[in-house]
Amino acid sequence: MVWFRPDYSIEHSRAFLNKSAADWKRGERYTFAIVDSVEGTFLGSVGLFLVSKEHRFANIGYWVRTGKSGHGIGSAATLLAAIFGFNVLGLNRIEFVVPPGNRASLRVAEKVGAKREGSLRRRIMLGGKAQDAVLYSLIVEDLASESVRPPS
Repeated sequence: MVWFRPDYSIEHSRAFLNKSAADWKRGERYTFAIVDSVEGTFLGSVGLFLVSKEHRFANIGYWVRTGKSGHGIGSAATLLAAIFGFNVLGLNRIEFVVPPGNRASLRVAEKVGAKREGSLRRRIMLGGKAQDAVLYSLIVEDLASESVRPPS
């Protein structure tokens, strides 16, 4: 992840958690830890951000730690966060803005039933450089698909 640097410390983690709690209270960002339900180990995170109360949409972001990806963890957590967005926050739409080369993130969007809407030129900044992105969206009706089921 571009935010994870060699000097990332416990203090950075504490600051992130404090900011996340404040963002949640303001209704600006909703961040969730992904935790192994058996071992209790931290696996990653998923969050809704750039929340528009007026237009009732948000972006979604997710990551799963190295060695745990490819097992459906990101998809399951993303689906749960989307359900939270629709059922608790009353969102109409959730957007996935993904670098075209990030196959794992593109696959998560597809697995949860999001629909590809197109390519966005210079939509995101990565490593200080403007990069293109692929836009997917998810609406509540997409979750009714037989292939998209919340984890049990």
